[in-house]
Amino acid sequence: MHVLVCDPISPRGIEFFKARPEFRVTVLPKRLPESELIPLMADVEAMVVRSETKVTRALMEAAPLLKVVGRAGVGIDNVDVEAATQRGVVVMNTPGGNTITTAELTFFMLGALARKIPAAHGSMTCGKWDRKLYQGTELFGKTLGVLGAGRIGTEVAKRALAFGMRVVAYDPFLTDARARALGIEAVSDPDGVYREADFITVHMPVTAETRGMLNSDAFARMKPGVRIVNCARGEIINEADLVAALQSNRVGSAALDVFVVEPLAADHPFRTLPNVVLTPHLGASTEEAQEKCGLEVAEIISAFLLTGEVRNAVNLPGVDAKTFELVKPYLTLGEKLGSLLGQLITSPVDRVHITFGGRARELPQTDPITRAVLRGYLRHSAVADINNINVRSAAAALGLAVEEKRSDEAVTFNEWLHVQLFNGSEKVLSAGGTFFGSPNNPRIVRLYSTPVEIPITGTLLLLNNEDRPGIVGKLGTVLARHQVNIASMSLGRETIGGKALTALELDSTPSKACLDELAADPAISNIKVVVL
Repeated sequence: MHVLVCDPISPRGIEFFKARPEFRVTVLPKRLPESELIPLMADVEAMVVRSETKVTRALMEAAPLLKVVGRAGVGIDNVDVEAATQRGVVVMNTPGGNTITTAELTFFMLGALARKIPAAHGSMTCGKWDRKLYQGTELFGKTLGVLGAGRIGTEVAKRALAFGMRVVAYDPFLTDARARALGIEAVSDPDGVYREADFITVHMPVTAETRGMLNSDAFARMKPGVRIVNCARGEIINEADLVAALQSNRVGSAALDVFVVEPLAADHPFRTLPNVVLTPHLGASTEEAQEKCGLEVAEIISAFLLTGEVRNAVNLPGVDAKTFELVKPYLTLGEKLGSLLGQLITSPVDRVHITFGGRARELPQTDPITRAVLRGYLRHSAVADINNINVRSAAAALGLAVEEKRSDEAVTFNEWLHVQLFNGSEKVLSAGGTFFGSPNNPRIVRLYSTPVEIPITGTLLLLNNEDRPGIVGKLGTVLARHQVNIASMSLGRETIGGKALTALELDSTPSKACLDELAADPAISNIKVVVL
């Protein structure tokens, strides 16, 4: 079996492959562009990459024998996972290898900002001795704000606590119980971090909600002179706004390892600012991390090729083919229900309860469906690179208990799936779904304990309104004024004249001005835009 190592990995990983007589290993001396890789792909059964090589659809089409792509690292942005899935190619990564390394870099960045070490070093190499100019501050007794309490964020928090810092953290999925166990304080929104923190560190994935979240408005709500560290994703910070905040000293200093465009342009303003520490995306660049990732990717690829064992797969449920065909429709429904709840949730939860009813309770295996629900839900959390393999451990790391139940309860539908979110004994949110006519036609049929009929794709506008004449007309008029077309509508109510739930499928995302106009009507409340 031909294994093609496209990007440099640790020698131990290479040795692991070469020790197996079943493998013929080719190690490329440098990264090759797609045009030069394609002629090499005819008999390749496994590819090993890091972040440099792009595994495109064209590349996979040139490799008819390709079975697996292994990424030595976490992110899989350079792999066309959809194309791989369509071609039956398993994509695996090594999500745990970079956690400690990135956490340590983050903490060293905090120290560099506190004690102005890079600037002082630069001064010394120029022959100067400016002790007063580089007076710093202690970390002890200061407040560290953590945006995103996933694996890396919690490791940074542990180190901050050891230095005598107070830690406050924002993460929509961080419960009070989990925070107490870590010895940190959970806040309900980013403003809680902005108000309290002397230092802020970012550990969130890039989503529609987090892209550009650290902007001029956010900086204005922070303590004057706050220090900011970003070793997560460059897109989370609006770089132009940060430059302005640094120039005005609204932000005292910043340490950045990641950028919107990499490599960082030679003329980028960051390079000229004296209160910025820059590193060239070194989060995973330690001997230990590269050793762990290189060896782990060799182990998981070898196990898959030799025994069929699947570990750290991002696109393959761990079930046999027959069971997969039975559960396949529920995977889509479950993931969409989880995604819906993940976008609607506004308060911490500590328990997910999933009920399988009707014919669904007879499924031979429910674990893949539960994983699909969690994957959809956690996609909107601070946990990056969620996949079928790591989703349960990711939920556990967030203090999220998962319960499954097969129900004999008689309801209107022949088969149904119901997902409830709890905080303690209090039910915070729930949604249920079924199939209309065939497994190819899933629908959300209950939300906020109210009967509805909602498609599971597209842009949805959800809101509560008073059940009175004229509301539907008002909604249509406002949306039309803002050039937003309604594709379908579902109305649900408990009692005549009471509070109703309206769900609109839209052809485009409404603007902030449109949503503000709707919110100005006292009969309309709880407006949410969800993309499924």
